[in-house]
Amino acid sequence: MGIALDEPRDRDLTFRDRGITYVIGKDLFEKARPIRVDFETSARGSGLKIWSELKDAGGCGPTCGG
Repeated sequence: MGIALDEPRDRDLTFRDRGITYVIGKDLFEKARPIRVDFETSARGSGLKIWSELKDAGGCGPTCGG
């Protein structure tokens, strides 16, 4: 699962939260839900953290992110 800037397409779902619009493919959303996206700040820096129940998330376990 990755993060990228993109425009919504016909097969995508869009969600808006706190002024940010998220775009995700319908197929991926069905496989990965529930999905949680958090913004975190730590000693290493700031970034988005993605949490999902998706079993095959590229080897990063239940959480992936920056």
